[in-house]
Amino acid sequence: MARKLICIFVLPGGEALEFAGPSDVFEEANRQAGHRVYDIRFVAEEARPVTCLSGLRIMPDWTIRDIDEPIDTLIVVGARDPLAPASTSLIEWLQRQAPKTRRYGAVCTGAFLLGAAGLLDNKHVTTHWEFASALAEAFPAAILEPDRIFVRDGPMFTSAGVAAGMDLALALVEEDLGRSTALAVARWLVMFLKRPGGQSQFSIQLAAQAASRTPILEVQQWIRDNPRAKLSVRELAQRAGMTERSFARVFRGQTGITPADFVEATRVDAARRLLEETDKPLQRVASVSGFGSTEALRRAFVRQLGIRPTDYRSRFRSSGRDQLIREDRTC
Repeated sequence: MARKLICIFVLPGGEALEFAGPSDVFEEANRQAGHRVYDIRFVAEEARPVTCLSGLRIMPDWTIRDIDEPIDTLIVVGARDPLAPASTSLIEWLQRQAPKTRRYGAVCTGAFLLGAAGLLDNKHVTTHWEFASALAEAFPAAILEPDRIFVRDGPMFTSAGVAAGMDLALALVEEDLGRSTALAVARWLVMFLKRPGGQSQFSIQLAAQAASRTPILEVQQWIRDNPRAKLSVRELAQRAGMTERSFARVFRGQTGITPADFVEATRVDAARRLLEETDKPLQRVASVSGFGSTEALRRAFVRQLGIRPTDYRSRFRSSGRDQLIREDRTC
């Protein structure tokens, strides 16, 4: 097998994990395969050290003017400020190189660079949830899927923020070398192989909505621990020792969402994990996660994730447990 040249383009001020994580996945794949499948090279605009957000500095192997070998996979890592204008030379380089590769794409806000090069038009894409609306506004011809861990559209791929780049790289390894090698890489790096490309950034966003102070924090934790309980504003306000009106106002002020929205999001997150990790029938999943019926579960899933529970299970259930589950496909 010919070696595959992986070029990772880096900019100053980014997160080191966005390029180091995928690089380590590919390098570990070399070790697990027993020979060098991948040659990994870091590319920058200038032949000088690139300083990351953490202060870590790396020396690029090549600049965008040096590459004269065919690139198999081109990965573009974003900048801290994705709206900062990119240089004309970089944009032109991306426009020349991307069509010549077997596959190309971006980690996190690297999608903005692809967009500036005109490579996102009519393509399904994702990015870090914090910058999803900015990406949609900047590149309206892109088909944004803001809740995805990573998205593949033909030869192009995009991923969510930071650590999602490792999920993406692992999927590319599985594509090239098969499931057993990808699983060995995941085990060595203590990763989950089960997070497939479309899986939600949902629980990450839910964690980010934690309140800033008690007693709202305590109520949030109680909701997570008891999704089946009666979780009306009245019951939650009593638990917090507040009036209903004050509780609703303070909760929204500290979390950015209403108590009802947080309850539904928590229940959907609980149901999502049950669908991924268990064989429980849909009715049981609905009951355990606090929904009164499978129809209520279906409506909440479509509202929160844009997908039906049965479709979610068939796409995202844990690998190695892909037995067909016969359920009502209308749910």
